[in-house]
Amino acid sequence: MYGVSTDSCAQSAVAITKADSDLSVPQRSLFVGTGGNVRVTTVNGHDVTFNNVVSGTILPVTVKRVWSTNTTAGDIIGLS
Repeated sequence: MYGVSTDSCAQSAVAITKADSDLSVPQRSLFVGTGGNVRVTTVNGHDVTFNNVVSGTILPVTVKRVWSTNTTAGDIIGLS
């Protein structure tokens, strides 16, 4: 078994349901399957929208929420 650090690869992948409430488990990064805008809240509480994210992009930001409001991207996978 390998140790887990901030630069290790993801140990799990889960489909993200966009919602205006926090995820049950924060995610270390997001894979965006269908491009668009992605509004998130980081684990430090920052509300930010990534505009025009291209399909197939991995956003390397740890998030506790993927907003339904103002998120037009789809097929989002959380990696942790």
